[in-house]
Amino acid sequence: MTFRVKRVYDAPSPDDGYRVLVDRLWPRGVTKERAALDLWAKEVAPSTDLRVWFHQHPDEFDVFAERYRTELDANPAAVDRLRDLAPVVTLLYSVHDREHNHAALLAEYLGD
Repeated sequence: MTFRVKRVYDAPSPDDGYRVLVDRLWPRGVTKERAALDLWAKEVAPSTDLRVWFHQHPDEFDVFAERYRTELDANPAAVDRLRDLAPVVTLLYSVHDREHNHAALLAEYLGD
């Protein structure tokens, strides 16, 4: 199984495989047609409290990552659901930072 990470604002590609939005909130300015989703998996997104905390502490990505992994550990059914979707899954997110985001952490977590 391969997990890829991509901004939801980037154009869909045939190489994306199964497209899953992993944000709790719908991305601004994106229509459902443009998103071309197969699934919206809100349940694997960081909790509202964690998302707000990280917004207030953007320089503490390592702490955010640890807390997010703890949330994922507490939600094995939702995580396993993603592992069983398709040979190629693209995790879509909306934040600007392509390196420090929860979708990249989730892809790493799913690969473990």
